[in-house]
Amino acid sequence: MTSKKSIKNRVVGKLKQVEGKLTQDKVREAEGKVQATHGKAQAKAEKLKKKAAKEKAKLAE
Repeated sequence: MTSKKSIKNRVVGKLKQVEGKLTQDKVREAEGKVQATHGKAQAKAEKLKKKAAKEKAKLAE
């Protein structure tokens, strides 16, 4: 399951992107893209951590 923190970053990032597009603020839009990408990276890292823990448990058996 994805953490609340990564979901929050993806949602807030997307909102910033939309706000930037509506106000034609390229900096705000770019901030949103960065934050959304950060949220996606967090989710991937969490999945990899869980997968590594499972593999470690298998090897320990």
